Amino acid sequence: MAVSVIALAAVGCGESSKDAGTSDASSSSASGKYSGKGIGLAYDIGGKGDQSFNDAAYAGYEQANKEFKMGGTDIEPQDGESDADKTQRLEQLAKAGYNPVIGVGYIYAGPIKEVAAKYPNITFGIIDDETVKAANVADMVFSEEQASYLAGVAAAKASKAKHVGFIGGVDIPLIHKFGAGFEQGVKSVDPAIKIESQYLTETPQEGGFSSPDKGKEAASGQIEKGADVIYHAAGLSGQGVISEAASKKVWAIGVDSDQYNQSALAKYKDYILGSALKNVGGAVYELAKSVHEGKPLNGTVRGTLKTGGVGFADSNPKYKAMTDVVAAVDKAKQDIVDGKVTVKTS
Repeated sequence: MAVSVIALAAVGCGESSKDAGTSDASSSSASGKYSGKGIGLAYDIGGKGDQSFNDAAYAGYEQANKEFKMGGTDIEPQDGESDADKTQRLEQLAKAGYNPVIGVGYIYAGPIKEVAAKYPNITFGIIDDETVKAANVADMVFSEEQASYLAGVAAAKASKAKHVGFIGGVDIPLIHKFGAGFEQGVKSVDPAIKIESQYLTETPQEGGFSSPDKGKEAASGQIEKGADVIYHAAGLSGQGVISEAASKKVWAIGVDSDQYNQSALAKYKDYILGSALKNVGGAVYELAKSVHEGKPLNGTVRGTLKTGGVGFADSNPKYKAMTDVVAAVDKAKQDIVDGKVTVKTS
């Protein structure tokens, strides 16, 4: 299985899938001629318009379409849907000839494993899961803990109250990585800083990633306790965190996309210190590019600080003006890249 590292400007190549298969569309040929119908993108909970995770995937989809003229379709999830619904969605995309077919989120692991086995000459991609092992599947994962460590450093340096907060969407190992990295980053600046930490729900089905009202309520509670910088890893729910932070004039730190630059969050932007970035768009783009060029990625494709797969957005001029904060974040990034700091994942 080829293992590749990914950044927007760097491509790793896996083995292309074999010709045998049951799909209606052939995969890219070795000559690089693309013969599919375009990209099939299936969104995670919260759907397009979350200004975060799903929108990052859509940005990569748009870029690939613009550059390669591949075409494609993107499909929204339904509230309360089952794995069978996700499987049916992916199967429809594969049968129609879309290539690659990408599931945005770990919730697609089971469905992609099932459908990829039926369509071995279609390339499948899954974001945030590396459990699906097949020659025609790219598991696109990220070192979220590294970006979260930078968010922790920024929060600790920017906090006047020496009291910060973390809000995770759902209490699962993936989101624990965000919390663990953030806490370690905070403590690297000052072990005495107080950290509020909570998860909105136990399961995704309860709305942890899709309920701005839950995010708002959690942020309100943390601010009442004294936190003056709050970092969220909560998808669409994070919009509630950011709006509440802005209304109380404390800092919020966004996630996945550069939330300072998201149009739907424009009225809160002065209070978005920065964002822990996850280059989901780059992963979608690179997989589409690899299929278009006839050399489909497969195996584990991991985005790190070193490869540009994760990072910290510094778009807010108010953040850039905090030279001591910027210097601390830059040093922390270099220490991680150089191997001087290893960030915990739990």
